[in-house]
Amino acid sequence: QVQLGESGGGLVQPGGSLRLSCKMSGDTLEDYAIGWFRQAPGKEREGVSCISMKHDRPYYADSAKGRFTISGDNAKNTIYLQMNNLKPEDTAVYSCGALPVLLYTGTCREYEYDYWGQGTQVTVSS
Repeated sequence: QVQLGESGGGLVQPGGSLRLSCKMSGDTLEDYAIGWFRQAPGKEREGVSCISMKHDRPYYADSAKGRFTISGDNAKNTIYLQMNNLKPEDTAVYSCGALPVLLYTGTCREYEYDYWGQGTQVTVSS
């Protein structure tokens, strides 16, 4: 059974950086696409960035382009999301989702992802 665990959230000032981690257990990272999603209070969950380590075709939402970088470490079964130049509007609960790699279309559509972590809070505030 695939399980995902996020870490790395916290409180950061505008312009600061955080690196989120999503560790997979129960299966092999290369057999899945992993996506980072976020949900702010009162808003729907949105895809931020997704990647397949097998195909290395990262997807970034417009809000993430130029500021966020998704990467992975197969040996550690972990996907990272490096977030730079954070803004107050980035405040949200960030969750990672997993999708069997054969079904990956190169985008971050929430409904396609089968497995989810519990989420980690990111707060950007001065």
